[in-house]
Amino acid sequence: MAGSNEVNANECKMAVPLHTWVLISNFKVAYNMLRRPDGTFDRSLAEFLDRKIPANASPVNGVASFDLIIDRTTNLLVRIYRPVPNPNPETASIPSFLEDLSGPASPDPFPVIIFFHGGSFAHSSSNTTIYDALCRRFVSLCGAVVISVNYRRAPEHRHPCAYDDGWTTLKWALTQSWLHSGDTPRLRVFLSGDSSGGNIAHHVAVRAAESGIDIAGNILLNAMFGGIARTESERRLDGKYFVTLQDRDWYWKAYLPEEADRDHPACNPFGPNGTPLDSLSFTKSLVIVSGLDLTSDRQVAYADWLKKSGHEVKLVYREQATVGFYLLPNTNHYYEVMEEIKSFVSSNC
Repeated sequence: MAGSNEVNANECKMAVPLHTWVLISNFKVAYNMLRRPDGTFDRSLAEFLDRKIPANASPVNGVASFDLIIDRTTNLLVRIYRPVPNPNPETASIPSFLEDLSGPASPDPFPVIIFFHGGSFAHSSSNTTIYDALCRRFVSLCGAVVISVNYRRAPEHRHPCAYDDGWTTLKWALTQSWLHSGDTPRLRVFLSGDSSGGNIAHHVAVRAAESGIDIAGNILLNAMFGGIARTESERRLDGKYFVTLQDRDWYWKAYLPEEADRDHPACNPFGPNGTPLDSLSFTKSLVIVSGLDLTSDRQVAYADWLKKSGHEVKLVYREQATVGFYLLPNTNHYYEVMEEIKSFVSSNC
């Protein structure tokens, strides 16, 4: 009889396309190499293994990008993506990508999406190839300017560094006139992220609500939440579809303040120590959940908490989707969720 690891691998292969299985499996092998039992992390090897792509100011499929340091004190870098018009057929020239970055607000409204990559607070970056592709997809899909945040990662930079970098990015965007649009110019900004990035998007949105800053919407993809008590999906799916509870616990221990447990509000915002949202003007949310993600119960509970707190939320639950399904355009889950995101952005811009 096959061992449990082999059985789990076979189940996983049946649930996802081969390309996705290879992609996520390679991530898992690398991740296991990088985490150390003493809580440290091999950052040099992580940077070597991470597949990266440089910014490209020359448009590719109508999207151009460039990197910009927006805070010298922390060397906070963002990668900015924007749609670029087709070349003038008479001159074959392409409008300069940078020429209007200090210009006035546009009279035509457009969305700005501040995106936080996943990687359990420890892995990946704004120039990781799969996230570059996802951000480009958001530009094409929504006609948006996308700002991908290269936030500081754990365990070198624990809580609240990632949240602080997200907050700094939002405040920077508010000062940029070229990101404002409409007859009454304003920043039409959405916060989005997957895995740990979804967690960051939530916490930055809470700060914005507390500060009276208007957020057009939150888009959370398989947002990473946790807690001390195990949920039914965590017990049922532990180790079956790429992720184990042991993995998750390591990352929380690496990110949370030392001596904090998993009911810390960063990990469990709707738990016993969380900040109530009832009195806050919290933004609308699109919560996308993979049914085969072991933390799916927590993501559904998060959406329920928002509703009970009096806030508008749409839950998109893909029962047979696994973590990372939104990274490759090879399933119906991918295309249908992208249409949900497009509709959410266009309805709230």
